[in-house]
Amino acid sequence: MTGAGNLLTDRPELYEAQFPDPERLAARWAEDALLRHGAGPRVLDAGCGTGRDAAYLHGRGRRVVGIDLAATMLAHARAHHPGPEYLQADLRDFDLGRTVDAVLCLDSALLYCHTNEELTAFLAACRRHLSPGGLLVAEMRNGAYFLGGCDLLDGPVTRTLTDGGVTRTAVTTLWIDRAAQLLRRRRVWTADDGSPPLEQRSAWRLLFPQELRHFLTVAGFDVLELHDGPGPRTEPSWRPGAPEPAGTADGDRLHVVARLSAHPDSPANEGRSS
Repeated sequence: MTGAGNLLTDRPELYEAQFPDPERLAARWAEDALLRHGAGPRVLDAGCGTGRDAAYLHGRGRRVVGIDLAATMLAHARAHHPGPEYLQADLRDFDLGRTVDAVLCLDSALLYCHTNEELTAFLAACRRHLSPGGLLVAEMRNGAYFLGGCDLLDGPVTRTLTDGGVTRTAVTTLWIDRAAQLLRRRRVWTADDGSPPLEQRSAWRLLFPQELRHFLTVAGFDVLELHDGPGPRTEPSWRPGAPEPAGTADGDRLHVVARLSAHPDSPANEGRSS
């Protein structure tokens, strides 16, 4: 194997082609959650990627800042999805110097916090930045799904896309690292232009619903919603006016809305002036 890197991070336009969201379902689902729970206008999109969701929310009248670690993604966001403020920052340790009314963490971005320490640090950063009663809205893969659902692990998945006259093929393999509680991914790209193969490796933390509830509670949040859908990446997907979630957590996606606790003894209130 030759080559190493992350083609989709280095080429954000390919990311949007590989994972299209022409109806902006992810952002619309997030906006629906913000409206239903009365969030204010200031929003942080943590792990904003190419900026599609942040720009949609900006268009809805919200004051949005997006953070991401990848400079290439942020450059693409500024050029193609203007409106929000885009800053380079690590989810596990960010400081905007301001407060927001809601933090979004969509498309499993939260699961790049691989260890308990990293997840705790992310939630603490959210807590520091949220105004009283602020919301955390997240959607991600569901660790509990892999207790019985193994279809995603059955074998390599091949997808092909054409970009600038070049046909690129991605072969993706997933497997579970049980000791680290990670879903690991190996993706190998080949192209018909004679360029060498490119291998990408990444991983997501697998969180179980009650485990996530515990982390949120300890971090000073009250969990308002915790369910497997409908959501922007479920089948069938969320649509405006969709029925209220049933409260189950059997599907392969997990959706969370949590509010910063107003309890005086909550960790959320440590260091806050009255």
